[in-house]
Amino acid sequence: MMAAALSGIRAAIIDLDGTMVDTALDFHIALNRTREDLALPPLAIEIVRRYVGKGFRNLVRGTLATEMDEHSVEQLAPQAFAAFLQHYTEVNGEHSTLFPDVIPGLQVMRDKGLKLACVTNKQTEFTQPLLRKMGIHAFFDVIYCGDSLPKMKPDPLPMQTVFADFGLAPNEVVAIGDSVNDSQAARAAGCAIWSVPYGYNHGRPVQEIDSDGIVETLLAAANRLT
Repeated sequence: MMAAALSGIRAAIIDLDGTMVDTALDFHIALNRTREDLALPPLAIEIVRRYVGKGFRNLVRGTLATEMDEHSVEQLAPQAFAAFLQHYTEVNGEHSTLFPDVIPGLQVMRDKGLKLACVTNKQTEFTQPLLRKMGIHAFFDVIYCGDSLPKMKPDPLPMQTVFADFGLAPNEVVAIGDSVNDSQAARAAGCAIWSVPYGYNHGRPVQEIDSDGIVETLLAAANRLT
């Protein structure tokens, strides 16, 4: 379902990985370097994409669980996570690209007077450099990462915190993301949610997301705000 226009929106909360930036190749490289350290075979990028969006621990544990039992995952996860952080630090943003019309979309939202927040489950130490490397950091009034608050998406706390920061009611805010994680957080927080069709969504079709419609790009989203 394509998204209908929304009126009375004064702010947008936008996800990072899979919504603004295609980071899958960075994750793929860092994970396979980690697996090489652990004498494990490499994974295809399609498998890696399924585990993006719920934080790095889920990414590491989820990919280990594709070939190991739960006990083995528990045994290996701490070592794997430490190695992954090291490798991801080395490649963060090096192979990432902006999805089409991200900067024009953010600019139109700004031109319309919207406040902008980036809410991601990526840790702060990786989010801030990535946003700067992609040239979009300055668009955002606030940025909340996976370690900024006691809870992260799909919990509504990050979005509720943005409402408080901006002094806005939930019906004055739209969230934009690529996954069910974003949808669940927005639904629980009480704001509208649009989905982009090109992201990761844990390997599931975007049409399965409980959202208020699909927007082809961030520019398309900006143009539907009246």
